[in-house]
Amino acid sequence: MRKFFFAALLLMAQLMLAKPQKSIVILYENDVHCAIDGYQTLAGLRDAISDTAYVAVVGSGDFVQGGTAGAISKGQYVADIMREVGYDAVTLGNHEFDFPVDHVAGLLKHIGAPVVSANFCDNKTGECIYDPYVIKQFGKTKIAFVGATTPTTLYTETGAFMKGDEQVYNLRESDFYDAIQKAVNQARKKGAKYVVLLSHVSEEDNATGITSHELIKRTKGIDIVLDGHSHAVVPHDTVRNITGKPVVVTQTGTQFAYIGKLLIRNGKMSNELLPFNTLTQRNERVRWVTDSINQLIREQTQRIVCHSDVALQFEENGIWIPRTQETNTGDLLCDAYRNASGSDIALANGGGVRRGQTAGDWTYGDIAAMLPYDNHLWTVEATGATIVELLQKNISLLPLEDGSFPQVSGLRFTAYVQDHTVSDVEVLNKETGEYEPIDPEKTYTVSTIDYCVSGGGFRDVLKHCKIIQRGEILYRDILVEYLEKNLGGQLSNDYAEPQGRIKIIH
Repeated sequence: MRKFFFAALLLMAQLMLAKPQKSIVILYENDVHCAIDGYQTLAGLRDAISDTAYVAVVGSGDFVQGGTAGAISKGQYVADIMREVGYDAVTLGNHEFDFPVDHVAGLLKHIGAPVVSANFCDNKTGECIYDPYVIKQFGKTKIAFVGATTPTTLYTETGAFMKGDEQVYNLRESDFYDAIQKAVNQARKKGAKYVVLLSHVSEEDNATGITSHELIKRTKGIDIVLDGHSHAVVPHDTVRNITGKPVVVTQTGTQFAYIGKLLIRNGKMSNELLPFNTLTQRNERVRWVTDSINQLIREQTQRIVCHSDVALQFEENGIWIPRTQETNTGDLLCDAYRNASGSDIALANGGGVRRGQTAGDWTYGDIAAMLPYDNHLWTVEATGATIVELLQKNISLLPLEDGSFPQVSGLRFTAYVQDHTVSDVEVLNKETGEYEPIDPEKTYTVSTIDYCVSGGGFRDVLKHCKIIQRGEILYRDILVEYLEKNLGGQLSNDYAEPQGRIKIIH
């Protein structure tokens, strides 16, 4: 009896002294696209939670490009700030491949976070360039973060996967789902209680047919998908996996519209999206670094380029319209291209434009934010037949948004949404100032950015055309020069509306 009494007392003492298992919180974001002021809030939120719970911070891609901070520093400013945040894992978005792979590798090394991607691999050996997953331990619980990048990147950022004419990297389009399943299985075997997929794939239909929803349907063992790429705000879609288990898919929008919060408590998982404008937490170290970088950006970008009487079109009802129709933004940009190169035709891919402009004074920083990528103006020779092929291929997703939708100058045409064909393709005669039917046999000069020539934009149609000029000036600087010198620093009502170069029949 005495032994039982003391044993009971000992057990009670152990229970009283034992610490309860803390909850686990995973803060997540996707498609930040250089909205650097948000990182201090993300880090501050992490700090506020860390006293009462285990906390991790993860990202689902598209962080080093898409805004002024990435444009003028080639991603270095973004990497500097992310390093101060202290990420637990990140995966690669398609826009990480806007830069050469070697350059991005340096940025990622500087960030200091584990990079995970189960499908970015060596094209010959099939070996992953980065670890397919990383396992983090929170108390007694192991969580695996698996990475996935949309295989469409291979077509939209083709140049990053090539060295000369040789393809050296791949994204495993043919066995994408198997690659993710293999990583999940390996993580489970190594003791991961939960598997979180950091996915830059999205639910949107695309040319490959690979989506995050289809990924869930074809796999098992994934507990939640922290998705990205489509910039959608998705609190929690639910999709059943191959065994019938419901799996949540979530996205935070873009540029810190929301911060995602995944909570694991008492063996149960739940998530919510926190509206960024309601969050007041700040990390002072990250704030200091961000303020310093913002000052550097201001010093480089505050020069006024021009005054505009008109606004440049970009977004309507949540749609990025340069990807779906002619815009005055595209007209202006293509006119600048054609003026700089002297070409017959100029083309701009709608995805190369990342924002519009309001009327008023425009600074260099405004232009850099609108055209943030490291692209240069090239000129090629293309037959009329090739140009018609380009138009037809790159209106093929209408009415959906498509980054390859062509804005034009020196050219006009009609596009039919229902059967995805084009007609009435005409080229401007520079001598007469009149439009004439395009000649399939004639060779025309075409100016556009290197991204669209070397394989990326316009679905590779221009890839085998003869290059007659490789420009060294960034595409945003082409526009700056046009605004300052050709338009005298004043954009008038000539560009108030699109100029009728593209007619779309629904």
